[in-house]
Amino acid sequence: MGAEERADATGDDLKGKAKEAWGNVTDDEGLEAEGKVDQAKSDLKNAVEDVKDAFKH
Repeated sequence: MGAEERADATGDDLKGKAKEAWGNVTDDEGLEAEGKVDQAKSDLKNAVEDVKDAFKH
């Protein structure tokens, strides 16, 4: 199951980077902020998976 969560986190990260970049290009601060939130979600998901992995070993 961990691979699915990691893939989901990677998707959130890529989506967030795209939103942030597009918000920067279009000068849309709200979209930039959404992108940063998506990236933070990705970081959190990866951290949770790291903890799970640490307890498995």
